Amino acid sequence: MKRGFITYFLSLGGIFLFGLHSGCSKKSDNTPAPDNSFNGKEYVIAQGAHESNDPFVLKTKNILVFKAKFDSSAIYTSVDSLNQTDTNKLYGLSDCNSYHETNSARFGWRWVNGHLQIMAYCYINGVRPEPVVVDTVALNTVNSYSIAFQSDRYVFTVNDTSKVEVPKNCNYNGLRYQLYPYFGGDEAAPHEVRIWIQEL
Repeated sequence: MKRGFITYFLSLGGIFLFGLHSGCSKKSDNTPAPDNSFNGKEYVIAQGAHESNDPFVLKTKNILVFKAKFDSSAIYTSVDSLNQTDTNKLYGLSDCNSYHETNSARFGWRWVNGHLQIMAYCYINGVRPEPVVVDTVALNTVNSYSIAFQSDRYVFTVNDTSKVEVPKNCNYNGLRYQLYPYFGGDEAAPHEVRIWIQEL
């Protein structure tokens, strides 16, 4: 019987291995206090790192809904100007019982021309379509995000107003694993990057 990626990954002790793979980071003592009306978890990507340090979590949901806030640490200038339009990753899920660089959907973000652009970022059967801008959001504001994992497409929505659909090739309703904030692209975080996320 053919085993899917997630079953095989867990049989190899994937939770432990995934935890070791995550980049190291620690909270800064001088980060601004989150808005009391927003109970977002703070994710910190350390200077020189790519990812926050988060656990391997499996989920069965077909729609991912969350709120997120960026502060001024989302402002950056790439060492190589060609990398400025690379997409950093915000939050999402793997799909199709496969590795996330085979099938997945997540929101991305980038700082371009003085604006924080929110992107639809996917892998479809190992191919990454060009990320698409879903919306532009302001710093220090809480915005709403959702990704619907439908039978033939991913539907990305920001603040219930901006929407992008990306076709996919699998109809899957099983386990997916969580994908967390990640900086890059080619370059690591030029300074500590802070993002607050509250899953709903």
